[in-house]
Amino acid sequence: MTATAPLDLSSVIAGKPLPAAERPYSSTNPARTADVVARVSLAEPADLVAACRAARAAQTGWARVPAPIRGQVVANIGELVAANKEALARSVTRDIGKPLAEARGEVQEIIDTCEFFRGEGRRLYGQTVPSEMPDKQLYTFRNPVGVAAVITAGNFPVAVPAWYIVPALLAGNAVVWKPAEYAAACAWDLYQLFVRAGIPHGVLNLVYAGGEDTFTGLEGALTEGLVDKVGFTGSSAVGARIGELCGRHLQTPCLELGGKNPMVVTEDADLDLAVEGALFSGFGTAGQRCTSLGTAIVHESVHDRFVDRLAEATAAAPIGDPTADVLYGPMISERFAERYEGYLGWIRDHHRVLGSTATGRVSAAAPRGGFVGDPDAGLFYHPVILDNVRPTDRVFTEETFGPVVGVTSYRTLDEAVELANLPGYGLSSAIYTRDPAKVYAFRAGIGAGMVSVNNSTSGAEAHLPFGGNGRSGNGGRLSGIWVLDQFTRWQSVNWDYSGRLQKAQMDVLAVDADLGFRLG
Repeated sequence: MTATAPLDLSSVIAGKPLPAAERPYSSTNPARTADVVARVSLAEPADLVAACRAARAAQTGWARVPAPIRGQVVANIGELVAANKEALARSVTRDIGKPLAEARGEVQEIIDTCEFFRGEGRRLYGQTVPSEMPDKQLYTFRNPVGVAAVITAGNFPVAVPAWYIVPALLAGNAVVWKPAEYAAACAWDLYQLFVRAGIPHGVLNLVYAGGEDTFTGLEGALTEGLVDKVGFTGSSAVGARIGELCGRHLQTPCLELGGKNPMVVTEDADLDLAVEGALFSGFGTAGQRCTSLGTAIVHESVHDRFVDRLAEATAAAPIGDPTADVLYGPMISERFAERYEGYLGWIRDHHRVLGSTATGRVSAAAPRGGFVGDPDAGLFYHPVILDNVRPTDRVFTEETFGPVVGVTSYRTLDEAVELANLPGYGLSSAIYTRDPAKVYAFRAGIGAGMVSVNNSTSGAEAHLPFGGNGRSGNGGRLSGIWVLDQFTRWQSVNWDYSGRLQKAQMDVLAVDADLGFRLG
């Protein structure tokens, strides 16, 4: 991808950019680390508080806009993203090194999300509920929560923010969005499309900030009563901190966290299909998805054949330049490359290492056959398959954010389900089988919020709930109608037009023997 001059980016609050910082953060292209994509002025904690204050001031007016009109603005966003799909996808690829085909799919998720929610402006349904008293009606309404602070990771730098921001805006909320600073340029591009779609100043605010400054600013905003909902996508450790902070202010955040996503391969599975699914879900985006395959749990009767085929497919898969047709490109930033090298330290003597002739970084000293491009230019790492993984291994129990897949075996389906649940995450899961009975037994026993049958652990659609349990989240769901429960609050109304005070549960209607009614 041709390098261009770096962008100079800063936060935008109520439509006005903040002054440039003296020492900006440099965001680089991980496929060519010499390519500086953006110089980002990082905000201070007080700036995030100011953004929440601006959102509070703008939210009331936005909520008064009729919901169908807000839906039309969402439609505008989708149309603008569709018109700029290729440019935004290439921005994602340059920012984080995601293969261009995957980046195009990510942008399509925004379009799909807008397509779904454009109609929800006409379907923010409440209910009319029958009363137990005469001459009285009961109703429910969805009201916006107010101000939402949305903090997103950079592995899906435009799709996941849209999962939060689009329904939040549709429901009448104002948003303060803190994207990952290492994916600043594509976040800027998405923000500009939102603004040009008709979002008023202050209704959507963009804040670039480091992690600790974000936490401090969020704490200040919560203390001042400026934030009504927090949405966070990121690691389980950081999610726990945010959950604790919100709990001190009697709030329940929407937490979409990490995963150790299992794939069970039964004795009757289509092994070629299972291998294809494992290859994509284990190594797509270099294993840097919350839904990436963690451990393949394979029936002992087909274990050896599955491992051999997966190792062969992995060794043959092209990796490298993300603008080419590759399985995966680089790690998305230096911090994740360093963290991944730590995960490789979890490899033990009892593991059988497959999938590559080396572990660690691809280089002239540790080459990979068929590599596409210049390995020394970026943060490229060998794919690793670890066979003979044990339930006590850290590589089995902890999320490994990078191109490493564990494999273990099982005898009974009950044992497979137990192994799948053991790490305590509960985001995504998969089973490969031809037996419907096994499908239903797995679905009933697995603790994951999402189950795939004969499909990979990765993948989402705009009208299906996305989210996890346990170490993967606190039960909140993104996407579809279910996310509206994160950004609206139910309000009940009882309207008594009887002309007298009727006391529910005290004034009770009784039925006479002749089917007449009287107050009992």
